[in-house]
Amino acid sequence: MDDLFTKEDTSLFANAMTFLRQPYLRNPLGSNADLVVMGVPFDMATSGRPGARLGPDAIRKASVNLAWEGNKFPWGFNLLDRINVVDAGDLVFDSGDSNDLTRRLEAAATAIIRSGKTLLSLGGDHYITLPLLRAHASVHGEMALVHFDAHTDTYADGSAYDHGTMFYHAPNEGLISRQHSIQVGIRTDYTRENHGYRVLDAMQANDMTVDDIVEAIRSTVGDKPVYLTFDIDCLDPAYAPGTGTPVCGGLTSDKVLKIIRKLAGLNIVGMDVVEVSPAYDHSDITALAGATIALELMYVWASSKESLGN
Repeated sequence: MDDLFTKEDTSLFANAMTFLRQPYLRNPLGSNADLVVMGVPFDMATSGRPGARLGPDAIRKASVNLAWEGNKFPWGFNLLDRINVVDAGDLVFDSGDSNDLTRRLEAAATAIIRSGKTLLSLGGDHYITLPLLRAHASVHGEMALVHFDAHTDTYADGSAYDHGTMFYHAPNEGLISRQHSIQVGIRTDYTRENHGYRVLDAMQANDMTVDDIVEAIRSTVGDKPVYLTFDIDCLDPAYAPGTGTPVCGGLTSDKVLKIIRKLAGLNIVGMDVVEVSPAYDHSDITALAGATIALELMYVWASSKESLGN
């Protein structure tokens, strides 16, 4: 009976409170963590269906379906043998106060990054990427953006807190370089004059090979530090119905995972997965996709860290 309260939990649905059941550490700054997972339960900037504030919890619960794997297919190694991961829980901010969210998220992310750790954020709606970019740029300088989405989020006519305007503001603030940034999966209209970003729209991406897409990404970002943001609606609604602004004609989960895996070696300094809205999900399809993409990003980051000698 010595292990009554200490036995390792291998059941799928018990104690699914943290990502991959990794240690919960509310203040990770003094820890030996290499990578910190943080949830941002915010969806006040949505223009479509709400509910992304429940995304971090849904992604964590779905991640237990992945926690049992040792040497994960097709990587051939156990991520947790190479890096230390902690879950810092969810960012706490004043309910209903977008300004407080923005201020606290930038401050918390900056502190984590300056402590020498890499941050993987779970949204929440896509607006959260703007304060996250501000935090990362304060440490890493101007970055390249690798952006998977159905929408460019470069619209200039939104409000101050809007999940469709972040990548209009970010280059204007000097956070990212348009000419070194690329958007994959776009299938809504945008103003092409002075857009500045390289775009592989969904029709192109669905017809291109994985290798050609990866080459386009690598040739665009060059040797700049990379922030990678994944809006779950990049996936076709057949693979991710649980999101606020679904658009038909997207990428398959298979193709997206193959693309992500081939990004190993990029200098990825920050990552997020956003716009999972579990109220519109079916059989946890979208939450599982979000958790799987987040885990693949961890593997890519760990592989890149090793290859770059960091």
